[in-house]
Amino acid sequence: MEHSAELIQFRTGMAQFVTFNDEDWQAFTQYLKFSTLKKKEHFIAAGSVCNHIGFILKGSVRYYYIKDGTELTGYFSFENEFTSSYKSYLRREPCLNYIQALEETSLILISFTAMQQMLDNPLLAYKMERFGRLVAEYLICCYEERISSFIAQTPEERYLKMMETDRQVFQRIPQHYIANFLGITGVSLSRIRKRVLVDA
Repeated sequence: MEHSAELIQFRTGMAQFVTFNDEDWQAFTQYLKFSTLKKKEHFIAAGSVCNHIGFILKGSVRYYYIKDGTELTGYFSFENEFTSSYKSYLRREPCLNYIQALEETSLILISFTAMQQMLDNPLLAYKMERFGRLVAEYLICCYEERISSFIAQTPEERYLKMMETDRQVFQRIPQHYIANFLGITGVSLSRIRKRVLVDA
């Protein structure tokens, strides 16, 4: 079956929010689309309405804003994670942020139109309502954690936390984006890395 390995990967990723029996899954997969982003290509740009929730099969994306001509990196997502400008997706209003592929990135997409059709499908409606609610809860928790870390932690503490929980960031994301994400300069990031190496 075409894309069978990717669909198995996606089914496993969906299981953290909702599980499907085989009949439900067969119906659900009819609404999905596959997409590929080239490196630096955007999933969504500020000022556009986000029409998709994406599940990353391979690759990575960066979430960022532009303020006074300067890019401000807010987050990263990798394989087996969902990506979307979810407020824009739900409310059908232009988003404020950009989502950009940092590597060639393969995704499975759920369009807004497909979601509405599934919510009208008696076989899928309950599960998709549950999925939408749990994804929203997950994104709210991520956002709250991000805000609290900037209030309560120093850049070095944020760096150490990333080393503990998101080590792949350091292996796959350019240093200037990591520094931007931490809210510091590249020079400051180099100093922190040196101190951490000395203390290790």
